[in-house]
Amino acid sequence: MPEKYINKGSLSVSSDLEAFLRSEVLPGLDLTEEHFWTSLENVINEFSPRNRELLDVRESMQEQIDAWHLANPGQEKNLDIYKDFLKDIGYLLPEGEDFNISTDNVDPEIANIAGPQLVVPVMNARFALNAANARWGSLYDALYGTDMISEEDGASRAGAYNPIRGDKVIAFSKNFLDEHFALNNATYSDVGSFCIKEGRLEVGLNNGESVSLKNSEQFQGYQGSADQPSGVLLKNNNLHAEIQIDPSHSVGATDPAGIKDVLLESAITTIQDCEDSVAAVDGEDKVTVYRNWLGLMKGDLKETFIKGGSEMTRSLNPDRSYIAPDGSNFQLSGRSLILVRNVGHLMTNPAILDQDGNEVPEGILDAMFTICIATHDLNGNSDLKNSQAGSIYIVKPKMHGPDEVQFTCDLFSAVEKSLNLDQHTAKVGIMDEERRTTVNLKECIRVAKDRVIFINTGFLDRTGDEIHTSMEAGPMILKAEMKQQPWILAYEDWNVDSGLETGFKGNAQIGKGMWPMPDEMLNMYETKTMHPESGANCAWVPSPTGATIHAMHYHQILVSDRQQKLLERTKASLDDILTIPVMSDPGSLSAEDVQKELDNNAQGILGYVVRWVDQGVGCSKVPDINNLGLMEDRATCRISSQHIANWLHHSICSEDQVLETMKQMAMVVDQQNSGDPTYQPMAPSYDGDAFQAACNLAIQGRVQPSGYTEPILHEMRLKTKA
Repeated sequence: MPEKYINKGSLSVSSDLEAFLRSEVLPGLDLTEEHFWTSLENVINEFSPRNRELLDVRESMQEQIDAWHLANPGQEKNLDIYKDFLKDIGYLLPEGEDFNISTDNVDPEIANIAGPQLVVPVMNARFALNAANARWGSLYDALYGTDMISEEDGASRAGAYNPIRGDKVIAFSKNFLDEHFALNNATYSDVGSFCIKEGRLEVGLNNGESVSLKNSEQFQGYQGSADQPSGVLLKNNNLHAEIQIDPSHSVGATDPAGIKDVLLESAITTIQDCEDSVAAVDGEDKVTVYRNWLGLMKGDLKETFIKGGSEMTRSLNPDRSYIAPDGSNFQLSGRSLILVRNVGHLMTNPAILDQDGNEVPEGILDAMFTICIATHDLNGNSDLKNSQAGSIYIVKPKMHGPDEVQFTCDLFSAVEKSLNLDQHTAKVGIMDEERRTTVNLKECIRVAKDRVIFINTGFLDRTGDEIHTSMEAGPMILKAEMKQQPWILAYEDWNVDSGLETGFKGNAQIGKGMWPMPDEMLNMYETKTMHPESGANCAWVPSPTGATIHAMHYHQILVSDRQQKLLERTKASLDDILTIPVMSDPGSLSAEDVQKELDNNAQGILGYVVRWVDQGVGCSKVPDINNLGLMEDRATCRISSQHIANWLHHSICSEDQVLETMKQMAMVVDQQNSGDPTYQPMAPSYDGDAFQAACNLAIQGRVQPSGYTEPILHEMRLKTKA
């Protein structure tokens, strides 16, 4: 249905959004409707023209880069000439003097604690709650339910509880405790009891002897009684682990010490996402997004659903209570520290129209609403506090260079002023996922030095922008070869180096990207140590279970020590970052190579887009061409569509071949979704909005702004909703 609007000054506001603000957001805040809408009107009038100017700069620079490549074929390999050109057009800026960030009122989860980070679509209340509650995760469950434990020797995970598998889980968990919470001259398999005497943890062995922790300071507290604790709280590398004890539990009854589980502090922070992982195209959708964010900030978000034939209601976990060694009581948060990701500068949304009837920039809308809603947390309108430091954490994606970061900081200042908040209450996380931000990252950090709490790398969006920016340089290498290229390796190191040289250590997060295979947890466990080893405080995981498994890496590696060593290395090479990944010999590709790459890209696009357009699902586990489940969002769609667009532009393939490939892969995707009763097949008619959107993303990819997928996806989703 078309939007219904209510006039608020010169603005036309979606009736859904107006009612939501009036009846749900403002109660409990010292703000009137009139003040809110007048303030937003002023902010929109001030910042919309600047927003448009920044987008015009993007387009102008892209046109100049395209023209330069066409006029100077191959000259990008002469990096001195290429860099001079980028400097001449203002793409590559001079680097200023050294400085340190000065952000204050930062919670320890961001400043000091290294650990896993979840990103979740806030539009899905159940997922949002699961993520917020993933601060603590069962190690037993994470091991038992994944491929972390082999199914050999009768250890199948199918069906009812398998004690053979359970024994393997318990052995793994006790080995983990031995490695990171070692006992004096004993292992946890020898333990028969726990007790607390005179503020110290005493561990009774099966042979009647008693031992203590090798490092007594690791003991942080307990639950239950000192003689028979129900929980023992330990700490290593700033992360907690809790040994849960219950001899009456089905698992605890089989353990000599009554251990029923080991809880690990897992997702230290969670990004509730309004951007790449959601499909929010109008006022109705934005209300869903904002309502869930409001529930998180007020602590009253609930979701009821059917699981295993039973109705369940999920809500936010309370804090966890313990008794300290000295007998005093204390609490630890039962939830991740929550950040929110706003949309970038590109998109507009019909939720609000300006005085000329134009859609307003969605990033301005997000800033006003997410900050306003978060004041409920600051004002104590919830028993479940998010930020103890009194800050609001906003991750801002898809910014191109320091001017766009400055725009965000100025926008936040204007919103803070209008909502009577102290300046710099709203902190900013800078997503380093666009090429112009990467090469100017130090200057991007400089303009946000009073607000910045986060930088991270995102391989997928960054590769999409790499392809689009250098579209005219030539055909790009195979997508699978990208991660081995000099530019991507230097990009990952450059991000860490830039954060460390500007004082992020002990003050802000340096993050790394998503593990995309939620069913491949053993592979993740064996390889994702590379992220803490790289000096990153956090790295994205695809599920609460993934967070618990990845948390073990941060017990193995103390990131602050690793960062101290990395401060001494030579900064990554800008020349490597500017080395464009074009094919050296396109003629060496066989017809089979080309078709295989097209099949892979087309299947990935279709598998994602069909759910986005038809069902409004912005992020999901999508089977790839080999039926391996991959977490897909708009970033994965961007790289695949840009890769096809690049090959199409350079005649590696033809438009007819792309369309035929799309039809063949549509049949594959239809088959993969055959078990979904709500799914609408694309074949054999190939005339649905989703199929058309996928084709447009590839065929029109070269002319999409920065290669983004949002304009086409939003257009087709709105058409489907109508």
